[in-house]
Amino acid sequence: MKHKILMYLFIFSVLLLIFQYVNSKNIIDKYEKDIVTVKSQLSESEERIKTLEAQNFELGYFNIEGNEDALTYFEAQGYNTEKLIPAIIEGLYNMNDYEGEDHPIVPYVSMTDSKLLINKVRILNHKWIIANFTDGEFWGEIFVSYEIDKNNDLKYKLVEYLMYPKVG
Repeated sequence: MKHKILMYLFIFSVLLLIFQYVNSKNIIDKYEKDIVTVKSQLSESEERIKTLEAQNFELGYFNIEGNEDALTYFEAQGYNTEKLIPAIIEGLYNMNDYEGEDHPIVPYVSMTDSKLLINKVRILNHKWIIANFTDGEFWGEIFVSYEIDKNNDLKYKLVEYLMYPKVG
């Protein structure tokens, strides 16, 4: 009887060890598969980050913040560019507050009940700005030159403009 109990305990122990081995092997295989998947996703993400960084660098090229020559131009004239650049942008946005139908710089009249408003402004360098405008239904863009006169007043001059045709 004692011999049979020991034999059953031995068989049970062997079965338990086999179960533990198979279970551990399955867990390790799953972890290895997950590690391969995560490494693959990580390398794809790193490639995507590199692509986005390159695109961001290209998009920032025609922008005054990335244009050292344009910033140096203002600094050489004694302007604080951290205050001047927002003032230039604000000057265009302030033109959105106008009376009547004629926008001060946009050469179109609204074709809806809304006023034409400048939405987005990008300062390209120390002389040029590009901006888009809309009346809520129709969209367009303007190309503006600007300068600071002797009285430190900003002067904007419309150079080119376009209105996109309505689609649909």
